[in-house]
Amino acid sequence: MILAGDIGATKTHLGLYRAAGGGLTRMHDHIYPTQDFPSLEAVLSDFIKDHEQIAAACLGVPGPVIGHFAHPTNIGWEIHEKSLSTVLHGATTRLVNDLAATAYGMLHLEPSQIVELHKGEELHQAANIAVIAAGTGLGEAGVIAAPSGWIAVASEGGHCDFAPRGAEQVALLQFLEREFGHASYERTVSGPGLHNLYRFLLEYLPQPEPEWLKQRMAAGDASAIISEVALSGQDPRCVHALELFTDIYGAEAANLALKFLAFGGLYIGGGIAPKILPFLQRDSFMRSFLNKGRLSAVLERMPVRISLNEEAALLGAAHLAASMTAS
Repeated sequence: MILAGDIGATKTHLGLYRAAGGGLTRMHDHIYPTQDFPSLEAVLSDFIKDHEQIAAACLGVPGPVIGHFAHPTNIGWEIHEKSLSTVLHGATTRLVNDLAATAYGMLHLEPSQIVELHKGEELHQAANIAVIAAGTGLGEAGVIAAPSGWIAVASEGGHCDFAPRGAEQVALLQFLEREFGHASYERTVSGPGLHNLYRFLLEYLPQPEPEWLKQRMAAGDASAIISEVALSGQDPRCVHALELFTDIYGAEAANLALKFLAFGGLYIGGGIAPKILPFLQRDSFMRSFLNKGRLSAVLERMPVRISLNEEAALLGAAHLAASMTAS
């Protein structure tokens, strides 16, 4: 039996799988409220108490994994592979960045879990893929097609400097630097980032904010409301904010695809993409993605796909754990 985990600031999703015949069967899973537990060890202890011996475990965590140790973003836990292995009665245990797990999961998606934005060029051999995923933050990772097999590569690329294009985005950069000091892509392409874009447009565009919208946003999740109102076309500023979001998303997706030479595909993951699918399918995302001057022809060859599987990180962690038992 193998154990996989997707650790987040809000919830921790654990699954038990049985590997057979090159495939995986999920035997049991449970979602825990992360903040209700003092440590990941406490979560694992509860999860495995009624289950058989674990052979291997792989757990995706938000933030970098350095020297078999992680201090996940916005959680406060200190996580050591050795300590987790002790709780799991000596099982081989590996920590990976959650986006690296997500990237590995993209290799195992069903066709029904993918929406194709751009076909690209069909290759007849394995090729690198890149994954960008906007959610609470902006995650970026890749999977390298190496002679020995697939290698997932983590990054913190979402925190790289935001590079504006055009007068409006230059004004946006100035707004973000005034608000936060450092302006990263995550400040624009994420749930909180969408709200930042809307707040910027309150200053940049002259029309007044509708009172009904102001009241709704004060009472709920502002980013979710902006998306909902934009999708219904009820407010032009919300529409503009979501268009700006997809424009910047496309530009940074292309930056990542070029860095990984992702001829196997650029995959869009995370919880936001399925919710704003109609906007991603408009021209602005792909127009921005392909607008890379001399390298536009290279990007034309890369498939661009949206993952509809919101459990890709757990799926990837499960397959990584299975590979640990095979090696």
